[in-house]
Amino acid sequence: MSEHIDLEHAFPGLVKLLHQLREDDGHFAKLYVQYMVIESELARIEKEVETPADDYVEGLKKKRLALKDEMSEMLHQAAA
Repeated sequence: MSEHIDLEHAFPGLVKLLHQLREDDGHFAKLYVQYMVIESELARIEKEVETPADDYVEGLKKKRLALKDEMSEMLHQAAA
């Protein structure tokens, strides 16, 4: 099973800033949308609505983590 990562829970002290960057920063908003699309796809896979190959699923998880890391960096830079 995949561990779903809710961004608001991942960055509890930065929720307001997360919403602000989604509104004000086009690049951040794009990353956020990509992250949510991957989260949705992983949820469908977990529910066995889709059954892709394991390497595809691992690729999605790696992409999700990379997106989360990039957004984290942007959030922390904006908070500083």
